[in-house]
This record gives sequence, structure tokens and C-alpha cells, in this order.
Amino acid sequence: MDLNAVRTYVTVVDTGQFQEAAAALSVTQQAVSKRIATLEKDLGVALFRRPARGAGLTIDGQAFLPYARALLRAEEEAAASVRPGHRALRVDVIGRRLSTAGLLRDFHRAHPETGLDVMTLFNSAEAIAAVQAGTIDATFRALIVPGRQLPDGLAATVVFDEPLQLFTGPAHEFATARSLTPAQLAGRRIWMPGNAADTEWAAYYDELAAAFGITIDAVGPNFGVEHLLDTIADSSTLGTFLSEQTPLVWPAGHDLRRIPLRDPTPVYPHSLIWRSDNPHPALAALRHHLTSAYPGRPATGIWTPQWAQPARAEHR
Repeated sequence: MDLNAVRTYVTVVDTGQFQEAAAALSVTQQAVSKRIATLEKDLGVALFRRPARGAGLTIDGQAFLPYARALLRAEEEAAASVRPGHRALRVDVIGRRLSTAGLLRDFHRAHPETGLDVMTLFNSAEAIAAVQAGTIDATFRALIVPGRQLPDGLAATVVFDEPLQLFTGPAHEFATARSLTPAQLAGRRIWMPGNAADTEWAAYYDELAAAFGITIDAVGPNFGVEHLLDTIADSSTLGTFLSEQTPLVWPAGHDLRRIPLRDPTPVYPHSLIWRSDNPHPALAALRHHLTSAYPGRPATGIWTPQWAQPARAEHR
């Protein structure tokens, strides 16, 4: 069905005359008549009675009118969905309850008029491929897993260095510590069942473990954060790594402890990755929001893997 013909039909209805419709559409009256005739042929019914003056609707014309208006609204909505600045910005975060989701919520609070479509893709390879293909606008990821380079046409900049903390239950040997050094965790068992192989976070924790002699235990089913904390709360030997920015609520009886890590503080490096030719104005606003809030990476006092990108560096 020709939407130009449908638009012409609705315009004739609204103006009441073929001549007035022609003027409104900036076409000839003959063109209006031809479009209406084509539409009537496609539908197999007459839409208008053609008295000497005016253009009255037939009963079929009356029945078709609300659907014709709906077609034109759908056309406008379809065009608006991809019009620059109108389509929701599609951004990937590793998890909706992790710190990068918090960064995106902060952006939404600062820009409530901006539409956001929040995705949760599994690993870096999948997310970067989606950015490259244009199915998402940006992703928050740690860069770069050893041996994997950012594809041409993509850009990245560090936006957040997330300090890690040790989480323990009340019976753990470090439960009363005010802070710890990573070296004090040498030989201790850190339980992280979500530390899946071939992910950027597994690469990060493997290097952290190697640097400080820590045992990262990924054995066991991953039932989510709640099950992890339930197990940690009852254990005198297990701890896990989370961050202060991870939003958690646990039963009062768990008495879980957050213990800061110092000298150095391990930080997990989050970068924003996007296509350098992406014109979405909300993407530029998101980048500005994140980079403006990022204080830069301190020269001393922190630990991050050698493969992590330098602070404030943008790669193309």
C-alpha cells in the first residue's frame, strides 16, 4: 500500500475537497485524483462519493479512516525511532547490579530526557562485536584482555577505576581488620564462582592472583550474588572481592564485613567503548558526563594489570 496515497486520502478528508488537498500537499489536483484512484483500486472499494462540490466519504471510506491515520502515525514513529537524537541510546553493562550500571543511572539522573536501552551482554568479545556491528552504541568493559586489540573504527577511554574490597563473614580471620594489603591475602582462598574463563574479569583476577599470591577459586555453581554472600557469611575461610560501588543488601544476621585494600589498592579499570563514527548526540553527552567525572588515575598507591589502558587515553 502506497503511504503517499494514504496520506493524500487523509488530507482530502481533513480539507474536505480534492482541490484543497492538492494545495496542502503542493501537488496538482490531477495528482490527488490519481493517488486516490490507485488507493481505491488497491483496496477494491470506493472511498469517496464525488458530488459536484466537496468529497464525502463512503461507508468504506469511513471504516478505513482510523486505520489510515494509524498507518501514518506508525510511519512517523518508525522514522522517529532512528532519527538522530530520538532513538534511545543502547548501552551495554556487565550486570544491572554492578558499578557500571550505577554510572549509567547517574547519567540518566543528570539527563532524564535521554532515552536509554540498557543491555547486559556476557563478555568483552560479544560486546565489542555488537558495538562494531552497530547493534549497540557503547559498552563498559575492561581493556584490553591480553592478545586482543580493539578493532579499527572503535574508540575507548577509561571512565572509572573501581577500588576492590575484601568481603568476609564475621568468623573470618580478617573480619576485624580495618584495612589490608593485597600481600596479606597471599595463600588465602578468594571464592568467585562467577569468574568465568575467557572473560575480561577472569583475566583481571588471574593477574591479580599472580601478582600477590592469592588463590582465586571459581569452583562451584554461580547462583548469583545472594548465594555468594550467604556462603561467605557462614565461612571462616572464604572471602570474596567486591567493591564499595556494588549495591548490596543482605540480612542483618549475616554481619558481613567490607575491608578496604591498601598499599596498593587494586582497581578494576572500566572503559567506555564506542564506534568513532557514531553520530548519536546522547553518546557524546554520555562520554562528556563520564570523562568529566573521572579524576584520572593516580600515579602511585594503586594496582591494575599491565594490559590496562592508561588513564584518559583514547584509542582509535
